[in-house]
Amino acid sequence: MGRAAPIGNRRLGRALAATLAMIVALLFVGCGGETTSQANYADRVVVKKSERKMQLLNRGKVLREYRIALGDNPRGHKMREGDESTPVGDYLLDWRNPRSNYYKSIHVSYPNERDRALAKLLGVDPGGMIMVHGMPNHIRSETVRAEYRRRDWTNGCIAVQDHEMDEIWRLVRDGTPIRIQE
Repeated sequence: MGRAAPIGNRRLGRALAATLAMIVALLFVGCGGETTSQANYADRVVVKKSERKMQLLNRGKVLREYRIALGDNPRGHKMREGDESTPVGDYLLDWRNPRSNYYKSIHVSYPNERDRALAKLLGVDPGGMIMVHGMPNHIRSETVRAEYRRRDWTNGCIAVQDHEMDEIWRLVRDGTPIRIQE
């Protein structure tokens, strides 16, 4: 009986040492402050409406850039439901829908407090459901899809090609800030 305790203690000691070594190794993996995978995610998205451009940024560096389509009324700030305008301002990409009517969609947190206050002042509904999304799912004709690529066609959303939406889906996490500017 007296010998079992030292063997058990040695096993426990080795297990603790191995666990401690693993913890130390994991701490040094992140020594640079960020893991490699975090550097591959966008920490900010910028939309330049007048240039029809959306950029995914990480630490100020452009990771990816896409040509975008906007609403049928692309200039200016969205004022009310149904005006077919894309809002201007600072928002968050706050949730996603893999089963959207469009090829995947990520929600823009419009309207914010300022948007709601402006709409109230004007006596209108500010609207909502502004998304970054791909092409409409019901369009199968490549000829019609090509037409969509050449013009603004959304009701105020920000649209990209489906393969680009797959990339955005992977690179943008929920909670990522998005700035939409003229």
